[in-house]
Amino acid sequence: MNVGALRTSDHGALRRIVAGPFSRWKLYIQSVLVDALLAFAAALLSLRLAGNLVRRFRDRRAPEFAAWAAALAAYAMAGAALAWGAAAGWSDAAYRVYYLGGGLLTAALLGTGSLLLTGRRRWIVPVALVYAGLATGIALAVPLHGNISGTTIPEAQDVLDLWPARVAAIAGNSLGTLAVVVVALGTFRARPLGNALILGGVGVAAVGSGLAGLGVGAMAPAIAVAAVLLYMGFVIPTKSTTPRR
Repeated sequence: MNVGALRTSDHGALRRIVAGPFSRWKLYIQSVLVDALLAFAAALLSLRLAGNLVRRFRDRRAPEFAAWAAALAAYAMAGAALAWGAAAGWSDAAYRVYYLGGGLLTAALLGTGSLLLTGRRRWIVPVALVYAGLATGIALAVPLHGNISGTTIPEAQDVLDLWPARVAAIAGNSLGTLAVVVVALGTFRARPLGNALILGGVGVAAVGSGLAGLGVGAMAPAIAVAAVLLYMGFVIPTKSTTPRR
């Protein structure tokens, strides 16, 4: 009997037994870090673009830039919450930030900017401010159900009651998206490229929301792409028209 061969075989089997769980744990750590970095990068990009829109608002005093800046800032808030949940595990606080930014504010503020672009300012600004205040109060005060933990994005229907949190999110997202689409189509001749980019950004954002079940790694790139498309659509000027002679 070859004792040396037996010992070598035993050592190899022992290494495989030890290395198996260690390798899986190492891959898990790497995946979590990549997800957190992707979400953090998307949040920084959205925040940077929001800052650029704030500067445009200060230069031109056009209120739509302020609303769009607030929308991208809310998007950045959602991205930061995704990074928080991926890196440290989801908690009640992380989910409230995520739901406020991504579920309640972003689409509604995008719609506000689109409506302001049409010149209807007298009633839009007060309504938008009241909604933003109510949304913030809802996100901070509503009870959360279940144990929010782990690195998987919690589903709204699992942790929130239908009223008022989910109803407010459905209303804000539906009306905000409707306003963006209607205004973009109605002003398409004046801003063809800008409106096309805005509609593309809204579409990518919707796809990103649908990818939430696949995890942060699938959702974070969609946030970054949507933010870039929206920003480009916001800043492209209206097509100049030359008077007829």
